[in-house]
Amino acid sequence: MWLFTTGLFAAAQSTGGRGRKYKAPPPTAKFEVTVVRDVDAKPIENAAVIFHPIVHGKDEGNMEMKSNEDGKALIDVLPIGDTVRLQIIAKGFQTYGGDYKIDKDQMALEVRMKRPGEQYSVYKPHDNDPQHQEKKDDKKDSDKPSDSSKPN
Repeated sequence: MWLFTTGLFAAAQSTGGRGRKYKAPPPTAKFEVTVVRDVDAKPIENAAVIFHPIVHGKDEGNMEMKSNEDGKALIDVLPIGDTVRLQIIAKGFQTYGGDYKIDKDQMALEVRMKRPGEQYSVYKPHDNDPQHQEKKDDKKDSDKPSDSSKPN
């Protein structure tokens, strides 16, 4: 019996060709995002900074963090060579989004957040809208009496 247990112990200790091979993780980059106001460049605290890693054109989940009192959020687990979709949400500001290729071991980005603008309405006149200009010109023509309505 002693010989049998010794044989099992020796078999468990051997590191033959079985098992998984160790694959080292890819090198990662340190990515620092600074979130500031567009108007005065003051930092925005507690902005949600969301990283969406994109692998082969597919979103692989997300990692979210909040910006600190200096408006900074730092992540250091993004593999070099990948693409990340960055999304920033801050109360009282427009949502920001953009795709970035991680091509260096250290990257820094400053995002200037803007206040929300007025909603676009088709019912309000817009100076730079060519369709509105046509409607305006048509309305002017229809307000004028036609030549046949003049008395002779």
